[in-house]
Amino acid sequence: MRVVIAEDNVLLAGGLKLLLAARGCEVVAVVGDGEAFLLAVAEHRPDIAIVDVRLPPSFRDEGIHAALRARREHGPLPILVLSQYVEREYAGELLADGRGGIGYLLKDRIGRVAEFVDALRRVAAGGTAMDPEVVAQLFARRADDPLAALTARERESLALMAQGHDNATIAERMRISDNAVHKHIGNVFAKLGLSPDDSGHRRVRAVLAYLDGTPRPPEQPPVRGKPR
Repeated sequence: MRVVIAEDNVLLAGGLKLLLAARGCEVVAVVGDGEAFLLAVAEHRPDIAIVDVRLPPSFRDEGIHAALRARREHGPLPILVLSQYVEREYAGELLADGRGGIGYLLKDRIGRVAEFVDALRRVAAGGTAMDPEVVAQLFARRADDPLAALTARERESLALMAQGHDNATIAERMRISDNAVHKHIGNVFAKLGLSPDDSGHRRVRAVLAYLDGTPRPPEQPPVRGKPR
């Protein structure tokens, strides 16, 4: 897996490079700002990019804008965004284009190496990885508590689903069978009025949009060519 890293903290960038190299990844470029990141992506065409939210010169949201621009210009480039703090609006902005291959993690998560590498590989494969702290804040945000009807197991399933885990991983973490997970998630979708047809990245988008209290954007129909 070929990786481009955009991180202005030299120590963190160096640590990421060593961590990834030890797990068989090839870090093809390490850059410190958004413009250099875009040039590196164009040159190396990586399998995934790791981008800090706050990059020079203003250290506000340059990383997010660079990530979104890279995805516009280079197709659905998988992006794993790192942030020092939970900033919910960035998670929503990243998910808004409706494509997979998106992750949003707190930098503290890097220290849990197995979880971090799992999230990286999941995003590179086109999946979604949302930090548990982001999901927890969304759970707490809904004042009307629409989750009150859910059982404890259903809430746990919902939290893991919102983080981007598939049913097999949810079953492993909850130590229950795949059939039990399928039942819990079916109950969650039924009680929250979400479409049971959602799967993968679309399922994460639906759940996060619901928890955030924002309308879910309609799915766009496929573009068909003109009949010959």
